[in-house]
Amino acid sequence: MFGKFRQRSYELENLDRGSYTAEEYEGCISELQFVNEWLGDKWTLKRTLLRDVERSGLQKFTVLDVGAGSGELLRVAASWARENGSQFYGVGLELNERSSKAINEESTAFREIVSVRADARFLPFGAGEFDYVICSLFTHHFVELEIINILREMSRVARRRIYVIDLHRHPVAYYFYTTIGKLFLHNRLLREDGALSILRSFRRRELRELAEQAELLNPKVAQYFPYRLVLSATANPSATTVHQSAVTERAA
Repeated sequence: MFGKFRQRSYELENLDRGSYTAEEYEGCISELQFVNEWLGDKWTLKRTLLRDVERSGLQKFTVLDVGAGSGELLRVAASWARENGSQFYGVGLELNERSSKAINEESTAFREIVSVRADARFLPFGAGEFDYVICSLFTHHFVELEIINILREMSRVARRRIYVIDLHRHPVAYYFYTTIGKLFLHNRLLREDGALSILRSFRRRELRELAEQAELLNPKVAQYFPYRLVLSATANPSATTVHQSAVTERAA
C-alpha cells in the first residue's frame, strides 16, 4: 500500500503533457489561488523569505519567482512590503504563455510586479540580479538533472538567498488530498494533477541530496504545515550552470 511513496513518480501530469482544454486551464488558475491561499504557500512564504527580510532590516528588496503561476506569492510579498513600509520589486517567470499573461492580469493593483516569459533552466538574468529567488510547487515537475540545473541557476541570479517550496511525499498528504480534497476541488486538472504532484514530490533527504549535487551554499531543508518542504540556501552568484543535453530530457 505504501510502496509507491518510497520513490518519486515520473508519470507526467496533465499540465506537463498538455492534455487539457483552454477552459480547464483557466479554471485551474482560478482554483489554484484558492488552494494556495488555504493550504500553506502564503504562510510558508511569510515564515521564510519575508521573515528573513524583516530580520535583516531591509528597506527594499527584489524577488524573482521561478515558475510563478499567476504570481500570487509575489502579490503576497508586495502586500507585505506595503504594510511594512518597504520597497519591493518582483518578477514572475513563466514559460507558459497563458500563465505569463495571468501574472500581469492578476497584478494590476501592483505595478511593482512584472512577468517575464522564459525557461527556468536558462534564466535570462545576470549574476546576483535579485535579492531573493524563489519557486513554489515547481521543482516536482522535473527530473533530477533538471532540478539540479534549476537550483544552480536560482543560486546564480540571487544576491542573498534562495527558497524552494515544494510538497512532502507522504501517505497522509496523498490520501487526504484524494479523499477530502474531492469535496472542494472541482477542476479536473487540480483533482488529478494534485494527487500526482504529491507522488512526484520529495522526502527531506532527497531535497538535501539535490542541493548538495547543485553545490548550494549552506543548504537547509525544513518542514512546514501542511506537508510542505522548504529548501533554503545562501546565494552563490559565481555558481556555474552545467547545460547538459541530458538536462532537457524528461522521464517518459
